[in-house]
Amino acid sequence: VPLSPMRRIVGERMSQSKQSAPHFYISMDIDMTVVVRMRNSFKQRGERVLPSINDFILSACARTLKDFPILNSRFADSGIELLPEINIGMAVALEEGLVVPVIRDADRLSLDDLAQQSRQLSEKAQHKKLLPFDYEGGTFTVSNLGMLGVDCFVAIINPPQCAILAVGRVAPRAVADEVGISVRSMMTATLSADHRVVDGALAARFLADFKRRMENPDC
Repeated sequence: VPLSPMRRIVGERMSQSKQSAPHFYISMDIDMTVVVRMRNSFKQRGERVLPSINDFILSACARTLKDFPILNSRFADSGIELLPEINIGMAVALEEGLVVPVIRDADRLSLDDLAQQSRQLSEKAQHKKLLPFDYEGGTFTVSNLGMLGVDCFVAIINPPQCAILAVGRVAPRAVADEVGISVRSMMTATLSADHRVVDGALAARFLADFKRRMENPDC
């Protein structure tokens, strides 16, 4: 099968990433019970905009990056370049390959505004109407395979970024707590990071803060 232009670009960029960036990976399980409850409440109230699970993830990720600017950077010959804007790329799978439209200044958007933008970009991607501006300038990427039944996976960093967050599905699991065992809506998130830029302890703190925001979305 001949390589399509999109498949060729994906192959080149992913090969570049794995060959140049020393990846390492950390994972955490996140209790999504409150997020699921909030979405159900939005549905019952008939809210004009219903954020998806992925919208909650994108929003929490953007806000966490404000406190961990090193994850919003890229490696350069002259040093580590801290990026002034937080532009979150969201991976969208198409028949021909993968595109990553970008939500700009995601940390400044309300959840509703972010949900509207992510929906518009996803629809443009599916209908092949993305413009170059729509997928340029990303500083961090989120890849979500939860809608395909995936529990956990690791993603390849989207160069020249220094990290990517991979999330699986939200599903009921038995969880032990202080009073016994309960069934909670859980999700596994895995951060892939470039060890030239980020060390394990800092990446772990970033993921722990992201987990806190997901488990307490009003904070």
